[in-house]
Amino acid sequence: MSGVIYKKKNPGPFYAWPMGLWFTIFFVAPLLIIVAYSFMKRDVYGGVVREFSLKAYKQMLTPAYGLIFLRTLWITVLSTLITILLALPCGYAMARSRHQTLLLILVIVPFLTNSLIRIFAWITILGDNGLLNSLFAFFYNIWHHGILHDGSSFTAHKFMFTQGAVILVSIYMYLPYAILPVFTAVDRFDFSLLEASRDLGANKPQSMMLVLIPGIKSGIVSALIFTFIPIFGSYTVPQLVGGKDSYMLGTLVVDQVQKVRNWPLASAFSMVITALSMIGILWMLASNRKEAALKKVSAKEDMSLAKPLIAASIGGEK
Repeated sequence: MSGVIYKKKNPGPFYAWPMGLWFTIFFVAPLLIIVAYSFMKRDVYGGVVREFSLKAYKQMLTPAYGLIFLRTLWITVLSTLITILLALPCGYAMARSRHQTLLLILVIVPFLTNSLIRIFAWITILGDNGLLNSLFAFFYNIWHHGILHDGSSFTAHKFMFTQGAVILVSIYMYLPYAILPVFTAVDRFDFSLLEASRDLGANKPQSMMLVLIPGIKSGIVSALIFTFIPIFGSYTVPQLVGGKDSYMLGTLVVDQVQKVRNWPLASAFSMVITALSMIGILWMLASNRKEAALKKVSAKEDMSLAKPLIAASIGGEK
């Protein structure tokens, strides 16, 4: 039987069954239910009537809901851009530091705390009687009573329940999700390219913008996706620190389910959020795949240039 070759079975699919079952039950099935509900009619007493209808999608096109969508997009885009601008120098400094592990711990550990606790901490900072207003009142009293002696009283600034509060807390909540991809991309970057660009006459800002930023594009794209998607569908931040001018899609979906009991409309808006999330993820995957292909082509070109030199050196040694 020595000539018989026994083929080992691949146990991979067997081990993948539990994860596949879990993924189907807790992700695919709920998503299919949301899709189905978005094409049904609203029941008078809540729930849905199992009849095909596009009413929920037509309702989404009304000016009131369009204004909420544009407001959500504005807050999300502004928060994401500020977060990326903060993450770039942070990720760069972490990647170039000798204390990477310590800095990573400092970034990650505070965010192991419950998100609600962190939001309530910001409420105590931004509230009318919070830390910021207390500091402003202290310096105001010193200035007006100690120097001007005019006897005027301090009026608390309105930080809470504004778009600014939503943007600030959103940046704080999702900044680590932007820092970590940028840090990973910068850590893998070949800094000899910056030295080469300086040798060719580029100054430091030009080297950063024309060499470093394109070189860490995959990290920036990942940071954009990891920041934009959760802020766009956020519920707790605008609910707790936002006001009428910061009513967003995430809050709208929850209100449609809990208060209005309009499940089809809530499902339709959820489908919009899901579709944007999927587009972002596909964009990230395409960007990473394109960058990997370019690196592969570059490596092949380097090898093709190196082969004659290697052959010549071997021939010279002989």
